Amino acid sequence: MHYEGWPYNRPGSIREQCAPQPRAGRTDLFSKLLPREGNFFELFNQHGDRLVEGARAFLAMVQNYGDAAKREQYAADVDAAERAADRITAEVQRSLHRTFITPIDREQIHGLINGMDDILDLLQDTSEVMSLYDLRKVSADVMRLTEISVRCCDRVQEVVRLLSSLSQSDVSRAVLKTCEEIDQLESDADRQMRGAMSRLFREEPDTRELIKLKAVYEHLESISDRCEDVANLVEGIVLENS
Repeated sequence: MHYEGWPYNRPGSIREQCAPQPRAGRTDLFSKLLPREGNFFELFNQHGDRLVEGARAFLAMVQNYGDAAKREQYAADVDAAERAADRITAEVQRSLHRTFITPIDREQIHGLINGMDDILDLLQDTSEVMSLYDLRKVSADVMRLTEISVRCCDRVQEVVRLLSSLSQSDVSRAVLKTCEEIDQLESDADRQMRGAMSRLFREEPDTRELIKLKAVYEHLESISDRCEDVANLVEGIVLENS
């Protein structure tokens, strides 16, 4: 049998052998290049939940500081919340590498999750300082600074939960209002810190206890500072995306 254009058009010809063949995995590769939007808002919410868990465990530890067993249990709860939050932070970082399209700027995502993680790190650090320094008792100022810190963490969780709905003008206003509340709480913590330091140096006769309490006060005040940092980031996100 004669094939037109022989030997190029017959079955098994050179042309057929050299023709491009479908490559296995090409579809999979193409699908990986398609734009994808990671579930960042859900991860933010999960981290916010762990943040509040850690803050409330820390508050319970301070409230029950005189009971060694409860103190250790609540300190362990703070540690557990911090480790869980670290895993969420790592997942956000991995998602940034995998995701082509992000709902907000990549730097904003990176800054927000790291800022939230810094808050929980400080809660854990403060718990450890109180234990390592063998703090014998907590003062009224420790309690007041702790309460302010917890309220700040609650507000951070609130604003993070609203980020996915910024297209709604009333939500944007609510977020900005809550950020202002965080700023006010941070100012309250500053005033409380100054008063606590003044009372500490005037009234504490034991130099070792003075050093211990000073370190705890500084750690607690830093928690509200980090919450304010997150609030400032969120304000920027709102102004750019609403």
